[in-house]
Amino acid sequence: MTLRLLALPLIAVLAACQNPADEGGAGVTEETLPKAVIETDMGEIRIVLHAGKAPVSVANFLAHVEAGTFEGGSFYRVVRDDNDRPDIENPMNLIQGGWGFEGLPEAQGIAHESTDMTGLSHVRGAVSMGRYDVGTATTEFFIMLNDTPGLDAGPDGRNPGDEAGYAVFGQVVEGIEIAEAIMNGAAGGHEGAPEGFAHQFLTEPVTIRSIRRVR
Repeated sequence: MTLRLLALPLIAVLAACQNPADEGGAGVTEETLPKAVIETDMGEIRIVLHAGKAPVSVANFLAHVEAGTFEGGSFYRVVRDDNDRPDIENPMNLIQGGWGFEGLPEAQGIAHESTDMTGLSHVRGAVSMGRYDVGTATTEFFIMLNDTPGLDAGPDGRNPGDEAGYAVFGQVVEGIEIAEAIMNGAAGGHEGAPEGFAHQFLTEPVTIRSIRRVR
């Protein structure tokens, strides 16, 4: 994979988002928001991007799309009922993908847009930024396959001591069945998986052939 992206200054990132209008404003509907197609070896997933509610996250994602960062990437991690933490009452179901689990090393972390700021939530089909600490999200994202409010901002989140939650920036509008099929793939024992995550890594990652903006 040829990478054409080293770092994304905030001004350039914001410039990549061509629809900064407030989604609650007059005349702004789903039909006017940017959309993207994630083409995988298992089929296409179409997403709408909440450019008005999560402009930094959307602009970052689109800038990486334009740079070709995701070409040859993959969906590599799945979390579901049979491999989530055993102490969790309501397991989350999701697929995680992008450039690689650690994110593109040269990419700059972006400002965190929490769900209490955006009004979005980790419902089925939501697309959200993967991160470690707040402000470290770069290229990795995940798609929810069930409602998981524990990933939203607030004191009842899944991560004790971290009430920031994760940043939702999009929603699947077509191809949710492709995401379901990816989630149900064989997982566990993948060589090279980070410590503690091997049981959630797909035995055969699903290649992301491309992500392209379609509006």
